[in-house]
Amino acid sequence: MDVQDVDTGEKHQTLEAVMEGDRLFRCNKCDSEIVNKMAEILLPGLATACIDNTTGGLFKSPEMVAVDLRKELVAYLTQRSETFVAELVIQEDNPDAETSDHPTDILEDFIEDFASSKRNLFSRVSGWLLSEKREDKVDDFAQQMESSGFWLMDRRVAIAETLLKNVDFKNVYHCEKKFDTDEELTEHQNECIFRSLMCTNDGCDASFCAVHMEKHNSTCPFKVLPCEQKCPESIVRREMDRHCITVCPMKLVNCPFHLVGCQSAFPVSMIEQHCSENLRSHVLSVLRKIHKEASEEELEQKLLVLEKLPTFNELSESTDARSLTFAIKEQEANLEALENENGGQ
Repeated sequence: MDVQDVDTGEKHQTLEAVMEGDRLFRCNKCDSEIVNKMAEILLPGLATACIDNTTGGLFKSPEMVAVDLRKELVAYLTQRSETFVAELVIQEDNPDAETSDHPTDILEDFIEDFASSKRNLFSRVSGWLLSEKREDKVDDFAQQMESSGFWLMDRRVAIAETLLKNVDFKNVYHCEKKFDTDEELTEHQNECIFRSLMCTNDGCDASFCAVHMEKHNSTCPFKVLPCEQKCPESIVRREMDRHCITVCPMKLVNCPFHLVGCQSAFPVSMIEQHCSENLRSHVLSVLRKIHKEASEEELEQKLLVLEKLPTFNELSESTDARSLTFAIKEQEANLEALENENGGQ
């Protein structure tokens, strides 16, 4: 009877294993941006542990302990991540405990705890932890391991994915959906928010999760956008500023006669229209500069005289205060010469 009970249990466990392993297909896609950030944290974390473990020692160097500490770090992080949810439940009883639920913050805390446990006596009792030299040595050793290929990025990414799935108990940064068939899984993965996408903007080779597509589009330097100043052109984002301040026909400019008093600002493409429509006020402003002692009434009279000349509209061809001043003085001189000639007769 006891034997039958044991056999039944074994069969039941085997059936569960089959159900879980063969019938259920997991998506398991992750937020690649978060995974990469976690993978990047691992190398400096290992470098910190190696430096603090050997500083002040005579017989060990960071290079000598790196292999063993890497194994210990991976084992430690795996164990901590697997028990993270249980630790979180315990911490709920302590209202003063501050715990982030973001995977990178969680991993940084784990690594800090690991590195602290590996500090030698010198690191613990001296002012080493607060010294700038320590930070420089950690950075240098991390770069050394990176350049030598000691811990390749793809291997760190694989570890980071596992850690992410363990600590992301709210399923915010990875997909835990399960399916009965491989076909259902494939159909889901084609729509999963964590599926990998390539940017479709010409010239951009960025890849990202579908969930970050809108975020990428909002910053992609190669995305074509309507001109910010409402001209008919469409410009890639990285060239928008240069376009707007150089060749854009809607670039705002001051009136070329602003030095003589015109305060108007308008798109550069409307300079000719503005100068033509405001010729009278521009001429009056220049007359004020030429005849500084004249009253407003006298200036208006001079303007009326100029307006009666058949050459008055030619003044609109002047594109700045200097050229308009010269043209007005020339017309006034011609007018004065004509008056003198008529008076002599």
